[in-house]
Amino acid sequence: MARMTDQPARWTRATTYPDMWADPDDDPRDTEGAAPEGELATLQDFLTNYRTTLRMKCEGLDAEQLARRSVPPSTMSLLGLVRHLAEVERDWRNWISDGDPLPKLYGARDADFDQAVAEQAQVDAAYRDLEREQAATDAALAGHPDLGERLGKDRISVRELLVHRIEEYARHCGHADLLRERIDGRVGQ
Repeated sequence: MARMTDQPARWTRATTYPDMWADPDDDPRDTEGAAPEGELATLQDFLTNYRTTLRMKCEGLDAEQLARRSVPPSTMSLLGLVRHLAEVERDWRNWISDGDPLPKLYGARDADFDQAVAEQAQVDAAYRDLEREQAATDAALAGHPDLGERLGKDRISVRELLVHRIEEYARHCGHADLLRERIDGRVGQ
């Protein structure tokens, strides 16, 4: 006898490799061709691909699905992840600045997750915030191509900051994998 469940069936759009999110020809992450030259270009390429992966995990979902929490008592949601990454991009600029820190985007600690609600206006604002904060952090670091250069009050190296950004996106892409599967069953890289 089949067991009843409220969990969606697992599925993928990929037809070439069933464990992939999308077929290689449909994947916006460029994995073909020559690898980036040098350490800085390699780190930037990994960061770009993880940013793209996060967006891919969120695509095609409505505001309610994006704001849907994982499992109690967690407040984690895909929308919360988008808001959180906008917040940390802003905070990373604080790390490399000698000036006063920029204010939090969403207010109190954990408001990026706690206050993520199923409203299209909030979803649109979160994506705008993420794009703006990513661009601002990228621009701030563009003037520092020496990975060994130390910046800000804590003298963090550019290399350490880039690796930490990659780590943060990679970890949250793993969360996004599980959140998306819970929402509609879609799986894949």
